[in-house]
Formats: sequence, structure tokens, C-alpha cells
Amino acid sequence: MIDQNIRSLAQKLRKKELSSVELTQDYLKRINEIDPQFNSFITVTDELALAQAQAADNAIANGETSPLTGIPVAHKDLFCTEGVLTTCASKILHNFVPPYESTVTARIKAAGAVALGKTNMDEFAMGSSNENSYFGAVKNPWNINTVPGGSSGGSAAAVAAGLCVAATGTDTGGSIRQPASFCGITGLKPTYGRVSRFGMIAYASSLDQAGPMARSAEDCAYLLQSFAGFDTNDSTSSETATEGYLASIDSPLAGLKIGLPKEYFGDGLDSDVAQVIMDAVKEFEKLGATVQEISLPNLNLSIPSYYVIAPSEASSNLSRFDGVRYGHRCEDPKDLLDMYMRTRSEGFGKEVQKRIMVGTYALSEGYYDAYYVKAQRIRRLIKEDFVKAYQEVDVIMGPVAPTTAFGLGEKTTDPVAMYLEDIYTLSVNLAGIPAMSVPAGFSNGMPVGLQIMGNYFDEAKLLNVAHKFQQATDWHTQTPSLVKGA
Repeated sequence: MIDQNIRSLAQKLRKKELSSVELTQDYLKRINEIDPQFNSFITVTDELALAQAQAADNAIANGETSPLTGIPVAHKDLFCTEGVLTTCASKILHNFVPPYESTVTARIKAAGAVALGKTNMDEFAMGSSNENSYFGAVKNPWNINTVPGGSSGGSAAAVAAGLCVAATGTDTGGSIRQPASFCGITGLKPTYGRVSRFGMIAYASSLDQAGPMARSAEDCAYLLQSFAGFDTNDSTSSETATEGYLASIDSPLAGLKIGLPKEYFGDGLDSDVAQVIMDAVKEFEKLGATVQEISLPNLNLSIPSYYVIAPSEASSNLSRFDGVRYGHRCEDPKDLLDMYMRTRSEGFGKEVQKRIMVGTYALSEGYYDAYYVKAQRIRRLIKEDFVKAYQEVDVIMGPVAPTTAFGLGEKTTDPVAMYLEDIYTLSVNLAGIPAMSVPAGFSNGMPVGLQIMGNYFDEAKLLNVAHKFQQATDWHTQTPSLVKGA
């Protein structure tokens, strides 16, 4: 069943050709048998999943169904799930069981989906390789000696390995799109505010956005449809009406205007990756689209801007983890200050500590204007580049990352090289626009993702463009040899 999409599985469930309990048992068995080599899950909720599957079967028997009823999914382990361990892949939250549910997971649950468990990630979503987890690195199903990308690497690996039908992820600077590219799946980062952040453990509040990860654009549309929309619990949630993401997914692409930013195809981009991207663009031309070169002149400023803004917001957000109310607390503290210092030193990993320190420095007296305010001004310039570009084109395309998945440990000692992996994704988060990664080919046996960027709240257009490409190609149907027949 691992090659079945949501639509076909939903049909089989409605026709009683299989039950959700049977489907869920199959996925739980796969997780138990093959996930140890990938480490994509932190927590597997066997009993809860089977109970939800039985409830789904009962709903189907009573004719109460939605497209997601009975479909097994997984959640990135930074979405609070009531009564289920939620760690954010950090020691400081290794024992945290939330008393409430995030809006994203609550809406997916209400749609009838079955939650198989919580997926591994970079600690507090800080990383580009999923090596910064207290629970160990995640391995890429296409080659277990390479990274799956981060920070949503566990979700990406789980989908690629056929351990769930779809999964949730979050994207602060590319953390849905980059692992989707590295693992050969489809991932969508919606417009900032399109999806509620309530119950999402925050990294950088002005950048974080939840989104779907699945094998195809159509499956992403099903998942997004279930949880997108305004939420009174989130002050940054947009009241802009959601679209029917499946209603226009089959629309023809004739007349579509595609922009190729010249800055995305310069030095640093692997030549094989560039060729895969250009071949994909040619496929769109066959589908009736036109292509023109555009410029996003401030792209090179996205890395310094992001790595001031994101750590600054992280410094503020993570101050709540102090050992007083929940999570890890050091043993036998001498006084309050000792408890704060040792709890945070023991509980946070090196990358998180580093970003907290950078952010605290950038926000400190005498440096706030020089760093944080200046970074926000650059952010405005980056946004204006996109606004100008969308006056000429409908979507923008380019690579997701400069290379395919790199080796485990290859860049852990070189933070600059690691940060440069995000060069093509960060500007999207700084501007707040939607973007997605779509499987577009392979380089030396490893997947390459095509990045498609859209105008504000134009997720339906992105899903339509991606879907038509996937109808014309079969890259998204490819399965890693490690999991075939498993």
C-alpha cells in the first residue's frame, strides 16, 4: 500500500476493500521493522493510532467521512499533542506531555486522520541536516550515509520510506522544502499566517510556518485543506479566506509565466542540479508555460539577515525553558540562578545554545540597531524584490538547495557551509510568500527538488503547477531501493 495516494486509499476505505485498522497495522509494522535504520520517529503511538483507526472505520460505516478519514499520518515533534510526548528533539523537553492540542494536529484529527506518532527533527527546528537531535541523527532513505535535510528530516524520511502516507512539517528557513528535496518527496511551505501556529513550539515567531509533506502535490492539497485557515488562538493567523486547494488543481498551465532568478543559477550551484532544474523548466514549456529571466538582487543578503532575525527571536522564545514549569531540571540546584544556568546548559544542545547566544547579543543594548533593526530593513528589501517580480510573472522557479543530500557529519564542523545550504530558501521565509519543493530528477542517484515560489496566499496556484508537472513526469513516484518490498 505504500505506493497508494490519499485519493486511492480513501476510495478503498469507503468501498470496504480494506479497513483503517488493517492499513494502520501495516504502517505500524513497517515502522517497527525498517525505521531503526532511519531513526525518523521519536515516538510511535501504537495504541492511540489503532484506537483512531477503529473510530475511523466506525465513521466510514456510518457514512461520516472526509478525504482523510482513516489515513495514517505522522506529525513533526514540535506540534503539541494532548497526552502524547512532545520533545522538540531536545533533552530539555524529553519528558514533556502537553495538556492541550495544537490547531494543526487538532484539525487533522477532526478530519479523521490516524496519527502514527511524532517524527524526529533538528532540536527546536534549528538545523539543515537533522543531525542536531537529542535522539540521534535521521538517515536519508535514499542513502543512509547521507542526511535527510532539516529540520523536518524525520517527516521527510518517514514519507520517503513509506512509513506514513503524509506528514506535517514546519518551515522557518527552508525546513520543509530542503528535506523534501533531499528525500525526493513533495513539501509545501504556505504563506506566513495561512496556517495557525497555536501549539507549535516556536523557533522564530515571524518566520515559522507549518505545512504538508507527502509524495505528491495532490496529497499535500488534501492535507493543507484540512488544517489551513484562520484561528482565533493565533494573533498572526490571517483572516484571508482559504481556497479549495483541489478545485483548480487540474487547471491547464497554458499562459503560465515562469520567472527564473539569475541569482539562483550562479556560482555555488552544482552543475548536475542546475541541469535537472532546467530540464524540469523545459517540461513546463511543453505544458504551455513561458519562461523569462528575472532578478532578485538582494538574495545574497538573505543569509546574514536571517541569521540575525531568527536567533534573536529564538533567544526570546526559548527563555521560557528554565526548569521551573516543565521539562528538564538540573539535579540539586544551589539557588535559582544555578538552576537556570545548569538546566539550560544540560538541556539545550550546542547548536541551540549557539543561536541563543547570537540572538541575545544581537538584541543587547548598543547592538540592537546595528544588527536586528538593520536585518529587518534588509528583510523589507527582499520582500520588495518578490513583490516587483510578481508584477511580471505568476510563479518563480529555481533549485531548492545548491547540492543533493550531503554526507552525515560532512558539514557539522563548518557552520558557514551548513548555513549556505539554505541560500535559495531563506528569502521565501523573510518575505512570507508560499513555496514548495517538487521531485524533479536525480543527480548521482540522489533526488533533486525543484522549488516553485508563488505570490501571497497563492497556494492553490502552486499546487496546480506542481500537480500538472507530476502528471507529466514520474519523479515523485520513485521509491528508495532500501524500502522496496520491505
